[in-house]
Amino acid sequence: MSKRLWFYTNYHCNLACTYCLTESSPSVPKRIFQPEEMISIAKQASELGFESIGITGGEPFLIPTLVDTLHSILDILPVTLLTNGTLFHKKRIEELRSLAGRDLRMQISLDYATPQENDAMRARGNFEKVIQAIPLLLDIPLHIRVASTIDQHTSQEEDALNKLVHKLGIPKKDHIVRKIIHRGRAQSQGLGINASIEELMPELTLTVDGAFWSPFAPTYKDGRLQKDLLISNTIQPLSAPVDILLSFIAQIPYQANEHTAGFV
Repeated sequence: MSKRLWFYTNYHCNLACTYCLTESSPSVPKRIFQPEEMISIAKQASELGFESIGITGGEPFLIPTLVDTLHSILDILPVTLLTNGTLFHKKRIEELRSLAGRDLRMQISLDYATPQENDAMRARGNFEKVIQAIPLLLDIPLHIRVASTIDQHTSQEEDALNKLVHKLGIPKKDHIVRKIIHRGRAQSQGLGINASIEELMPELTLTVDGAFWSPFAPTYKDGRLQKDLLISNTIQPLSAPVDILLSFIAQIPYQANEHTAGFV
């Protein structure tokens, strides 16, 4: 089992990407994970031997108190935060300066090297906002990674994307490329690859709906939670879903492949 614990802070998002695992959009129920509970569970995670925290959504930066919550969790464990990179207006950039020097990795989504292809998957204007945000975040400075989620790339598209990411100041080790997983909205759109439980690295993932096998698991399709990878409705004390996940791992050996080895 991975020594990273994941939180889904929320399910609503300012985008509605075609391959979204959680069918996130501005209009879905928010399903917000309360910050106080996240902090309490992070403390338990540290005591249980977890070594880091992953935070995703929805779009976490729609939570007004996110930066304060990050500081509290960073006092406990290192954090990797996933964001679509579109909400970094001037006031938010100034707020993020308080996180400089902390053990935080911020991972931003960028799928193609041109706005036409990228925005077709995500939203009009997404490409330009991300391209503008990354240099500002690096200048703070923050540790920035880029994640590219793709259905398929030609070699030319892959080369163009790699060159763009490098030009933005992101080293190769901080550029993650992963396949679309055939769950959530991607499943409705007929996109992505199938991934069985044996292929998904077990990384305990908590949402307001319960505890799941991995961050690829707490997905929504046609407005309904997909429960095939739900391991427990109980998330507290944290030791309860940890014990359940460990018992599942003993019964279901996994063999993660290069496309489903984790969010990061």
